Amino acid sequence: MTYRTILLHLDEGPGVDRRTDAAIQLAAAHDAHLIALHAPTPLYLQWSPEAGMREEIEARRKAEDEAMAKAALERFEAAAAKAGLAKREARQARGEPRDLLGLHGRYADLIVMGQADPKGSSAREAASIVEDVILACGRPVLVVPYIGALQPIGRRILVAWDASREAARAVADALPLLERADKVTVVTVDAKPSASGHGQLPGADLALYLARHGIEVEAAHVGSSGIGVGDVLLNQASDRDADLTVRGCYGHARLRQLVLGGATRTMLRTPPVPVLMAHRTRRRGTAVS
Repeated sequence: MTYRTILLHLDEGPGVDRRTDAAIQLAAAHDAHLIALHAPTPLYLQWSPEAGMREEIEARRKAEDEAMAKAALERFEAAAAKAGLAKREARQARGEPRDLLGLHGRYADLIVMGQADPKGSSAREAASIVEDVILACGRPVLVVPYIGALQPIGRRILVAWDASREAARAVADALPLLERADKVTVVTVDAKPSASGHGQLPGADLALYLARHGIEVEAAHVGSSGIGVGDVLLNQASDRDADLTVRGCYGHARLRQLVLGGATRTMLRTPPVPVLMAHRTRRRGTAVS
């Protein structure tokens, strides 16, 4: 298995160069076609009786967007050319980034986005865009931290496993990476044997499933000791020197009001390494975790 098309989100956020390098690295490793989509955060203007002033602001913002898009796409082209990546494409789009990424992402195997800078002026909106895309696009999303050293992605992978449908979707979507990894560790937290979830040995069933794909895997069960599951997973990723974490994403988007599980939000807001997340859309009328 492999990724054939990868979509990269370009904007003016911090870490965009690291995100670009990660996408180029993955596209080269999988011989994939890399599409860079520049979709800036739109400007929301309050109503004003000075219509002329509003038009002037909109025109100025449009010109600024054009200049930023040109510069961003030129940086992408330069980085891709330097890396020798021939299968690439640059696109510019205007509108809601979450909608644009959802639309273009339907025709990609993987979407690469960046972690929002928690200290940035538009941190809440940037984080909301990432969350919306993960929950609504139907494709796996790789979230790259905006700071820190970027290692080769996918050599040492930590899989956060809780036997849920979302986690199963994430593992299936990550198979192209898992099959190439040097080391894969399946980590369960406070898992208890259950006929409808974990088996008698939590993580063992998934380890066997992955082994049938030719993947060398280790299963590890840890206790939370009273701290949040998200923090436990962050610590595990650090302790095991993982360069990628794979996990399901929990929550739903309804009229843009997001409800995310605590561990999911922790992994999105403070990832020490890139994290691949996937969300399996539930049928209307079913419960949401």
